[in-house]
Amino acid sequence: MFYYLLKYVLLGPLLRLVFRPRIEGLEHIPDSGAAIVAGNHLSFSDHFLMPAVLKRRITFLAKAEYFTGPGIKGRLTAFFFRSAGQIPVDRSGKEAGQAAIREGLGVLRKDELLGIYPEGTRSHDGRLYKGKVGVAVMALRAQVPVIPCAMIGTFEAQPPGKVIPNIHPVVIRFGKPLDFSRYAGMENEKAILRAITDEIMYAILKLSDQEYVDEYAAVVKAAEAAAAKERKFPRLPLS
Repeated sequence: MFYYLLKYVLLGPLLRLVFRPRIEGLEHIPDSGAAIVAGNHLSFSDHFLMPAVLKRRITFLAKAEYFTGPGIKGRLTAFFFRSAGQIPVDRSGKEAGQAAIREGLGVLRKDELLGIYPEGTRSHDGRLYKGKVGVAVMALRAQVPVIPCAMIGTFEAQPPGKVIPNIHPVVIRFGKPLDFSRYAGMENEKAILRAITDEIMYAILKLSDQEYVDEYAAVVKAAEAAAAKERKFPRLPLS
């Protein structure tokens, strides 16, 4: 109930006023049945803009840190994310990927829409990064189509670190559903999973027209953070 209160009364109208989203390709979202919506991830606001424009409810897998913050702010954030249809996923440890897949398949078994960001994290520089294969595993195991989606303008509206968004026009563009039924029963083949994921990322790229980086975003972020730390605290030469 609170999901629809947020969508139609509390949050949805505000998001449409601030971001003024233009929607393209909405006809590619099925009226019923399970499907995966796979999109690029540029901004914190992505979590709420897409649900605000879709007629159907969509559930996203979100990092567990959004649900475990300390104090009143943390509890309010957790309540807000749960009310908006987000499912917490622990991204640490060996079982992180399997936990995300289990949660996602649970949503799809209920014939609902599942939203996922194959990059695994927000882009810190507006570029599109290599996708993780979990989206391919879920598509094959659940035997559902994957609908590519491009969020355009959300990076400029609310880049990483900015709490209050800029008033900036946004485009949300959905592509034609991708059918991977030809790979049925091959969800344990690494090469197949990589090929499916790359096809999904290419479809997102065509919709978003971003620069593509054939590396994982988390790896690039970590390398840039390490380089910045090295510049700030350079190692002293050994005497």
